[in-house]
Amino acid sequence: MGKRSSQRKKVTLGDSDDDDSLSSSSTSRSEVMLSQGIEDVQPDKESSLDQALDALYEKRATTRERALSSIIEAFSSSLQHLFVEKKFATLLHQCLNSIKRGSAKETSLASHAIGLLALTVGHGENAHEILDESVLPISQALKSSFESSKVSGLVECLAIVTFIGANDPEETERSMQIMWQLLHPKLGSNVVSRKLSADVIAAVVSAWSFLLTTMDGWKLNPKNWQESISYLSNMLDKDDRSVRIAAGEALALIFEVGSLEKFFVEPKGLGDNSIHEENTPRGGLAHLQGLKGKILNQVRNLSTEAGGKGSVKKDLNSQRNLFRDVLEFLEGGYCPETSMKIGGDSLSTSKWSQLIQLNFLKRFLGGGFVKHMQENEFLHEVFDFTPKRKHLSGSEHHLSSGEKRMYKSPNSVVNKARTQLLNKQRMLSQGRNAGHYAVGFGDEEP
Repeated sequence: MGKRSSQRKKVTLGDSDDDDSLSSSSTSRSEVMLSQGIEDVQPDKESSLDQALDALYEKRATTRERALSSIIEAFSSSLQHLFVEKKFATLLHQCLNSIKRGSAKETSLASHAIGLLALTVGHGENAHEILDESVLPISQALKSSFESSKVSGLVECLAIVTFIGANDPEETERSMQIMWQLLHPKLGSNVVSRKLSADVIAAVVSAWSFLLTTMDGWKLNPKNWQESISYLSNMLDKDDRSVRIAAGEALALIFEVGSLEKFFVEPKGLGDNSIHEENTPRGGLAHLQGLKGKILNQVRNLSTEAGGKGSVKKDLNSQRNLFRDVLEFLEGGYCPETSMKIGGDSLSTSKWSQLIQLNFLKRFLGGGFVKHMQENEFLHEVFDFTPKRKHLSGSEHHLSSGEKRMYKSPNSVVNKARTQLLNKQRMLSQGRNAGHYAVGFGDEEP
């Protein structure tokens, strides 16, 4: 499958924001400050997190909501490994309690906090524990939830914890089915049909696609997804652009994953309706080609759609650009290539699966995306991304005005401590040198 360099799109994240542009060197700087005995210069973030965690036990909902907001801010702006090492289980179960009993706002905040917790711990037993403990409360909350913010938050949380914590395809498909049931419920005595807002539909489709990026097409259970292509094709005709864009990305991903026979229903009368591992029945193949032809026409129309009254130009351009990429992929096999600046490093994608993962994690992390991409080893593994390691002794740091006053003032605590440290290091160095040159004499026999 070919790639065209002309398709590369370059996106640069600016370095002007002090919070977002911090490189991994900030960790080295903080470590040096600690070694100098001046911990009181920096706020005690771990203490603040302890207070926020304690506040999750309070009866007043607004107090818990403020505490969750503080936790989200702390986990977004830096990687809280030390805090998680000590308080992982407590934080997880308090957030799950908020999902079970909280308001729509509290549930949404708690869902986001759990997702950030999973991103912080990365692959491993803790991530799988988060998934195991969260699936049932999230599933139950989704059945009784109608507020858009609450449903979107729960679905995004489920996507993140499954993406990180699932150990096998069955666990991933379980979460995908929970999401799909929201879009296309199998009505029965215990299922209530409800109308979802366009924002929720787009969020659910995006989360479902995010998890599909981790799946091998041959491992998918065909009984679960046989109507998905037709359903997503119908979404391309919806009025809301966010729904059309989410459906377009999902369809492009399905064609990239392959094993298309697992995503559509074979018409009745065409063979025995069995799914063959190597060949789709001839009639079923013709039906699939017809469905692909319909999708091509829909995508072609959306790539050139004229703006109607009241349409937002930015949204219209986003739709056109996406469906041009989808059209070129379906017709010629060209995947869109993107390049994004993370500090001084480039993060590139060349597949739909990578692009969908990147966009989903950018939305979830918000302002913390750059920080996590620079320092989160799990994300480095996901995107095969290795940022440049900047050490305090080997590179110049870009300090904020407050940091300049803190570090560069001659009378600052830092400078005084630095002088003491340098004197101590000089004395130690002299001692080491004297010892080094005396070694030969100590080893000689009298």
